[in-house]
Amino acid sequence: MNILDKIVIDKRKEVELRKSIIPLFQLEQSVLFERKTNSLAQNLINSKSGIIAEHKRRSPSKSVINQSLNVQDVARGYEKAGVCGMSVLTDGKYFGGSLDDLIVARASSNLPLLRKEFIIDDYQIIEAKAYGTDVILLIAAILTREEIKQFSELAKSLNLDVLLEVHNQEELHKSIMPSLDMLGVNNRNLKTFEVNLETSKKLSKLIPNDFVKVSESGISTVNAIKELQPYGYKGFLIGENFMKTELPGDSAANFIKNLES
Repeated sequence: MNILDKIVIDKRKEVELRKSIIPLFQLEQSVLFERKTNSLAQNLINSKSGIIAEHKRRSPSKSVINQSLNVQDVARGYEKAGVCGMSVLTDGKYFGGSLDDLIVARASSNLPLLRKEFIIDDYQIIEAKAYGTDVILLIAAILTREEIKQFSELAKSLNLDVLLEVHNQEELHKSIMPSLDMLGVNNRNLKTFEVNLETSKKLSKLIPNDFVKVSESGISTVNAIKELQPYGYKGFLIGENFMKTELPGDSAANFIKNLES
């Protein structure tokens, strides 16, 4: 059993528990539920840099990245740096995140917020909307084509952008449908945790131009982005690279300055 399988088993239990504590109708009465969302896809199309900056305390592959930063400072720093959007990890057990992080990020910035989560149930999408999210992530490796369709259509009905993440050709083929906005290629092999930018290059040719192309994982240099831009990538998800520094916002600002110079 790989790490993804373990996460999904734990996630199913967690979601059942959450449902028993906060019913759907209560989520739908949240103040943020009626909020007008900001489109990350649109920001990426109009941007020169395409940076989606992540708030991430730890991960299964790297253990602790940074436990000491507060979300408010990170969100404000990223917004000031001029990133296109902010990704917020909400998984507690494996990544040290929480839904409270989303609430704080939402209160601290106007950036489009991506809820980075292992979505396996409609409930999590309603929850994402109730906590001020603008974008949800769907991971093709853990979902059937029917689930991708169901979840992405629900998200679109709530005016949320949908970023679908794939790791290989097989996942890409089962996933392409009109209810997606962005297709993300994860350069990390989930079984070995090895990272290879060739994955993004290889799959870029198979992604129709109707979707905004996003490259994820292993992007730590300006050169990596310049290498991927000719393949049609408009978005670049960067987490660890900024989070392992003391001031992620300043790191992001310097990175964008070097990229655009």
